Amino acid sequence: MPKMKTKKAAAKRFVVRASGSIKRGQATKRHILTKRTTKNKRHLRGTVQMHDSDVAAVKRMLPYA
Repeated sequence: MPKMKTKKAAAKRFVVRASGSIKRGQATKRHILTKRTTKNKRHLRGTVQMHDSDVAAVKRMLPYA
């Protein structure tokens, strides 16, 4: 049986922690930031934990993580 391939786009976007939870970056921080408030941009910094409903789909994309 051949090896399973990792979806490289997913590998660049998600990190699986030692506990098995997945962390991701926040969205809507790339462009057109002039209409966003400073507070809103500040709260979008850093990473957050993936929602439980999306974990199964991401784990399928990262078979060896």
